[in-house]
Amino acid sequence: MTTMMRILEDLVPLNRVVCSAGYDEAVDYLLDVLPFELIEYPAADEYNGWIIPPKWDVKTAEIRRGGTVVYDGMAHPLRVIALSSSFEGVVDREELRRHLHYDHRYDDSIPFHFRQTYRSWERDWGFCVPRTFYEGLAPGEYEVLIETEESEGTLRMLELTHGGASDQTIVFGANLDHPGVANDGLAGVVVGIELFRRLVARETRFSYRLVLSQGIIGSEYYLGRQQASRRAKIMEGAFLEMLGSETQLALQASRDGRSNVEYALARALQESGAAHRTGPFESIILNDEYVWEAYGIPMASLSRFPYPEYHSSRDDLSIIREARLNEAVAVLERTVDILEASRLIVRRFEGNVCLSNPRYDLYVDVGQVAFGEVASEKQRRMRLLMDLVPTLERPVTSRALAERVGLPESEVLAYLRRWQEKDLVEIL
Repeated sequence: MTTMMRILEDLVPLNRVVCSAGYDEAVDYLLDVLPFELIEYPAADEYNGWIIPPKWDVKTAEIRRGGTVVYDGMAHPLRVIALSSSFEGVVDREELRRHLHYDHRYDDSIPFHFRQTYRSWERDWGFCVPRTFYEGLAPGEYEVLIETEESEGTLRMLELTHGGASDQTIVFGANLDHPGVANDGLAGVVVGIELFRRLVARETRFSYRLVLSQGIIGSEYYLGRQQASRRAKIMEGAFLEMLGSETQLALQASRDGRSNVEYALARALQESGAAHRTGPFESIILNDEYVWEAYGIPMASLSRFPYPEYHSSRDDLSIIREARLNEAVAVLERTVDILEASRLIVRRFEGNVCLSNPRYDLYVDVGQVAFGEVASEKQRRMRLLMDLVPTLERPVTSRALAERVGLPESEVLAYLRRWQEKDLVEIL
């Protein structure tokens, strides 16, 4: 069994709610897999209105009728709604149904009820059940018992940095929470881990970072509580999501669609021959990407979304295909190769320099139509490049620039070296 499959087999059964013993067990497990740094934020640390929920674990959960257990809430982590309050009492069928949640897509699956993890100040008790159970309830009274244990919560997340010659950092992120499921979150985690296992012995120009955190709230605390100077070194990134199912790969662009990593990912996907599709920001999936973008960090996404088993108990090891995990790792490894083969361009000026000034002599003249002057296709593309450089707000690879303007990378670099001679850009 490969490392990726072994990790999945060991961690999928855990009740990995945002703050829980199951999540902590997953963190402790992964600390023995790679030399991660552990990052923690205590319950008292409220940020931007986000409140860290209590550490929450289920001790007992069952529904009885006439003393006989008719529903065992401990049989699967999804069977009790996340952060359910404790409850003990006798209720009639109508009251019980108000606290039952079923998957409207399937008769036999259990849905993922997660909203209370983000609204810990507004909580209720409840179970997630198959539709057949909900509809098959006979009239009468039921004895309900949900016993939970709570304490102050701590957000725990993992970070691993592979240092390169430059401290300009490309991030790969994944979600470690989501109780009892395999593809949603955890498949991206194991793909990221395998990628970084392969990077360990490699010398790179860029620095790379793997961040494993809770969905949305984890990314918010990770970025918001990070020193601004350190955060500024993060160029951009890609979120790794749901990469083990049989569904095709999907590359979702960053918000402006121009990050270096997505250009590299697009090329790696084309070279691989893997079945895939592409789409603009938020057209395929909506997850932590928007949090990173809110902090000015372009964040693309590589996923296999959508897949039929999403947010249900059907998302288990049976839908994971090792070949699909390996395919995703290969694409990401090739993405790193492409990034490493390019040069990094950093703008060193503000505004628009008078490039026709003899001091610079960098102006690309496309002529004037009124005088019958017609620029060549190459001239027009070089002019695009000239106009693009003053707008570069973040470091960009020469390959990404070449693709944006439709010129060979060698010609782009030759022109930009003249800018470097004038101390207008730095080429790393």
